Amino acid sequence: MKEKIIAFVTDVIKEMKKVTWPEKNELRDSTLIVLAVCGVISGFIYTVDWIVNKVITSIL
Repeated sequence: MKEKIIAFVTDVIKEMKKVTWPEKNELRDSTLIVLAVCGVISGFIYTVDWIVNKVITSIL
């Protein structure tokens, strides 16, 4: 069992060295895009929820 764990950790370390990590500016840009899209989607859901709430309230 111990040998399997050591082999697994060794393989993980080898694979992590193969990873191409993003540059700082690329990471920042991607983060800003994700935050902007989340904001737009949140605003859309809020607006639809508000409209549905008003329609249902006026019906009842």
